[in-house]
Amino acid sequence: MTNEPAAVFEAVTKAYGSVRAADGLDLTVRRGETVALLGRNGAGKSTALGLLLGLDTPDSGRVALFGGAPGRAVAAGRVGAMLQEGRPVPRVTVSELLGFVAGTYPEPIPVADTLALAGLTAMADRRVDRLSGGQAQRVRFAVALAGDPDLIVLDEPTSALDVEARGEFWAAMRGYARRGHTVLFSTHYLEEADAFADRIVVLDGGRIVADGTPELLKRAAGGALVAVDLAGTPGASLSGLPGVTEVEIRGDRARLRTDDPDSTVRALAVRNAIRGLEVSPLSLDDVFLGLTRAQDAHRKHPAHDLEQTR
Repeated sequence: MTNEPAAVFEAVTKAYGSVRAADGLDLTVRRGETVALLGRNGAGKSTALGLLLGLDTPDSGRVALFGGAPGRAVAAGRVGAMLQEGRPVPRVTVSELLGFVAGTYPEPIPVADTLALAGLTAMADRRVDRLSGGQAQRVRFAVALAGDPDLIVLDEPTSALDVEARGEFWAAMRGYARRGHTVLFSTHYLEEADAFADRIVVLDGGRIVADGTPELLKRAAGGALVAVDLAGTPGASLSGLPGVTEVEIRGDRARLRTDDPDSTVRALAVRNAIRGLEVSPLSLDDVFLGLTRAQDAHRKHPAHDLEQTR
């Protein structure tokens, strides 16, 4: 084991026509980290993963896996990937499929261990094409880790899964990460990133707009949420309270985003409008929405940004 990073992007650009899917991307993923890539549709997440896996090449800049070309690391079995596309293999059992995949790697995990890591031991003799959606997703995860890769890349791994299946999947992923491996995953489920990632990288327009632990990103966003029952108080009048930057009305309850929660609560108390008061830190959803709104506002003033971004 060396100190060489698991993955590196250096000033990477990639354009598809007029759209820049990667726009000067700089990112280093250290060994042993679990890193989540967040971003809206079209932010550049899948492009970044495709470049990392050698499925595409950058227009400029450098992408490296374990200090070398992505294709070399993939061919050596050091990287496992679970991409969005995929369909069940017909007429083979789970253990047969994993045995075949393991045989293509120089130092695979024993099939029994792979089954256990993915939570598939009880389904070893079942046909892959007769599994439920959640079970099939775990098979795809098992295929990705069958070669005992140093890095596993997951592109929207729990998309379309129900809550129970998502929980089972992440339990399996945690078992893999605890072995000291590196995990890089993209997701639209922000609560998954908050719960399972050591570090979160937010992409927008092919650029990194935030990078840090979930706790650090929440603290950096500043402020808090103050929620109260309206109890006859006009929601529109709340926007003028001290510190309030945003008001959201949900039925008979108001959620106030504020930069100064103490002043906001005092002003509510003066109005005798603190029924059902709740003060909480910003969630990762709030942080993400704030970041993307800031990027949208920035793009409306092209004088501040001479490069065209998506």
